[in-house]
Amino acid sequence: MSNLNRQKIVDSVPQTGFFGHPKGLFTLFFTEFWERFSYYGMRAILVFYMYYEVSKGGLGLDETLALSIMSIYGSLVYMSGIIGGWLADRIFGTSKAVFYGGILIMLGHIALAIPGSVSMFFVSMILIVIGTGLLKPNVSTVVGEMYSERDTRRDAGFTIFYMGINAGAFLAPLIVGSVSEAYNFHYGFAIAAIGMFLGLVVFVFTKKKNLGLAGTAVPNPLSPSEKKKTFTWVAVAVVAIGILSAILIPAGLLTFESFINLVTILGILIPTAYFIIMYRSPKTTEVERSRVLAYIPLFLAAVMFWAIQEQGSTILANYADKRTQLEFAGMTISPAWFQSLNPLFIIIFAPIFAGFWVKLGDRQPSIPKKFSFSLMFAGLSFLVILIPAYFTGTDALVSPLWLVLSYLIVVFGELLISPVGLSATTKLAPAAFSAQTMSLWFLASAAAQAINAQIVKFYSPETEMAYFGTIGGASIVLGIILLVMSPKIQGFMKGIK
Repeated sequence: MSNLNRQKIVDSVPQTGFFGHPKGLFTLFFTEFWERFSYYGMRAILVFYMYYEVSKGGLGLDETLALSIMSIYGSLVYMSGIIGGWLADRIFGTSKAVFYGGILIMLGHIALAIPGSVSMFFVSMILIVIGTGLLKPNVSTVVGEMYSERDTRRDAGFTIFYMGINAGAFLAPLIVGSVSEAYNFHYGFAIAAIGMFLGLVVFVFTKKKNLGLAGTAVPNPLSPSEKKKTFTWVAVAVVAIGILSAILIPAGLLTFESFINLVTILGILIPTAYFIIMYRSPKTTEVERSRVLAYIPLFLAAVMFWAIQEQGSTILANYADKRTQLEFAGMTISPAWFQSLNPLFIIIFAPIFAGFWVKLGDRQPSIPKKFSFSLMFAGLSFLVILIPAYFTGTDALVSPLWLVLSYLIVVFGELLISPVGLSATTKLAPAAFSAQTMSLWFLASAAAQAINAQIVKFYSPETEMAYFGTIGGASIVLGIILLVMSPKIQGFMKGIK
């Protein structure tokens, strides 16, 4: 997008009206609030829906398979962001991407809300994966378009937007979890669908007045010939996938297991290809190549961290359901409620961490050191789960406070790696690959969850101590190695701090 067009967009949006920010921030804040409400509400009960018996309203899938599918689903959501970003940049712009994405997400949740078969479940997953890939990255892009590069309110605007994300994520498991406990899973999914519907209502009825031209421009549109070629290839690919599925599924060659293995391989190969292309590109300078090398250990650290953090919706969700005392302080706890802990702790501690870094100024730890500390916190969050099992065994139910402590510790690690990683990505990215490097950062979570799809197979009550101990210990060891290597990595960063 040209500077002139960008300036027109900025000038067309009212500059105050929502806590001193552009009115468009109201539209995007509540669109993302309800989108996250619907997503995290659905995610809070999805794994239980998969492995609960049919008599309890579930699909009756094998528990280990359900945990693997949950991981693969999370991986595909992050991978689809690449497609969503490309469609917005080349075909219909970010505003339409947000709208189309919201429609698909709502339809996916409606499909889950209708009692049906495993086939209907997978239809819903496809809709939600594609819809989230369209909405999630592009709504953040529209936030950035409302501010000029010199606007000092930009960071504060993103902070307000970030609070909207976590507020929706905090409330959803409490409400959806309670509804699904009181009635059934399908009512819970219906609440998630209503949440996305409310987000679409806010977006549609306020975007024209509040957003103006923000998100309407197509930065790098396809030419008519490119568009024809692209649509032809997409049509061919869809037909080919359909034919292959029709042949391979009845033959028993395309199964849950083989699909999970395929996504795991893609989760590793795609970021590897990104690094090779960026490093070998003639558009990458010598200084930028050095920074790409510095980014590799940071990326690997992020994969290790997210592999632990993302198990909050799989292994720890299962632990909450099967191993935790849910009668506590005179009340019955829904296992879905534990999914609210992560966003709650982020809302509480994010401002504290931000203020701490400002106070330290130049004395704060380097980027590699912050990453190393995040790995240590992640590892520790798994090791604390060992304590009740060590003293009471794996047969007795444990206090929910152990899970609360685990979620709290991993949030400390998240606040050391998530915002820092976003900042580091923008600084270390080669100029010719700035947008793609941001996609690469999100692929760290996709890779982590693709790997998790294999790791979760090793979890069971009998292997609980070995599982948490091995993964937690590995994260701490990698954190220590990264800490030792941090001066060397800092040198490869060529002046970036």
